[in-house]
Amino acid sequence: MSSPDIGHPPSTVADTDRRTLVLDSAMVTFARFGYRKTSMEEVARAADISRPGLYFLFSSKETLFRAAVTQALKRDITAVEHVLAETECPLPERLVEAFDRWAGRYIGPLTRDVAAVIEDNRDLLGEIVETTPRRFEELITDAIAVESGQDAAPLVAQTMISASIGLKHQVASREFYLDRLKVAIDLLVR
Repeated sequence: MSSPDIGHPPSTVADTDRRTLVLDSAMVTFARFGYRKTSMEEVARAADISRPGLYFLFSSKETLFRAAVTQALKRDITAVEHVLAETECPLPERLVEAFDRWAGRYIGPLTRDVAAVIEDNRDLLGEIVETTPRRFEELITDAIAVESGQDAAPLVAQTMISASIGLKHQVASREFYLDRLKVAIDLLVR
């Protein structure tokens, strides 16, 4: 049975791969044109799928948008979980990599538009735009708590997140973001 929020569930690995590619193409298209100006035709063209095929997978533009953002956020948070679980790597390095997976790849000309299209359409997306950032903060807090203690961890994590947000709005490149973030993390985690 299909969910009205997700579209038709994939039935094979090939269908899952195809759906993933369609959602990736949709995310880029939404980022480029914005939610309101993006048509299902443009997404279908970008994904190299027929418009009826796209409608078979996703009954509406809203359903497609929600699924594309959900896939992107889940992919990001899963990557962060894996990075932070690599405890053989020093904490500052894991934190930099976690922030890069969460925010770094959204820095640059088109990628900045991904964050904007999500922020501008929060009302269409539901709770995922609240729960995923909270999960990111929990993961960062827990990683810090293991090495720095429980008391300071929440404030240090929140300060790192604030620094990351500020840097995202100040820098033009992912490399510069990471260089500046390393400095902030080194100052906060000793």
